Amino acid sequence: MEWYSLRVISGKEKSTEENILREASDNEITAEIEEVFVPFEKVVEMRNNKKRVREKMFFPGYVLIKMNLNASTKHVVENAPGVLSFVGPKGKKPVPLREDEIKRIFGEVERKEGVEIMDTPFKVGDAIKVIAGPFIDFTGFVESVNEDKQKVKVTVSIFGRPTPIELDYFQVELEK
Repeated sequence: MEWYSLRVISGKEKSTEENILREASDNEITAEIEEVFVPFEKVVEMRNNKKRVREKMFFPGYVLIKMNLNASTKHVVENAPGVLSFVGPKGKKPVPLREDEIKRIFGEVERKEGVEIMDTPFKVGDAIKVIAGPFIDFTGFVESVNEDKQKVKVTVSIFGRPTPIELDYFQVELEK
């Protein structure tokens, strides 16, 4: 069995995975398909001061599948709802993914597994309002963004003087 990449309808990766498995079952080819894999990571978003976790696809519009490729399995998979086509030269046999590509993809997924990534809603120059901590209700401008630490350096006016402070993402929001 080899890994192949499928083009699918973007945003429908999870439901396409289910469709492929259902079609395989209906057509009695489940033994020919070892795994359907949708690589994603968990991203934390702050919306209205609420923490929301969503799944962000590594490759929007693509699904990986480990299978024995032959005419019947190819036909069933390509005709599953949500699947557009196999990735590869048009009209020719799909090309399996190389071992190093698979290792890189799985390594990246493993590295990010269990780590919640905070979505970066801020960029340098944004006007913000502090919503938590000792500087609550202060307003200022973003000077720098540290995505790794999920912090922003903000310049606020304290006693009429511009003062840089470093805050966590959840302590600030974009000024409306």
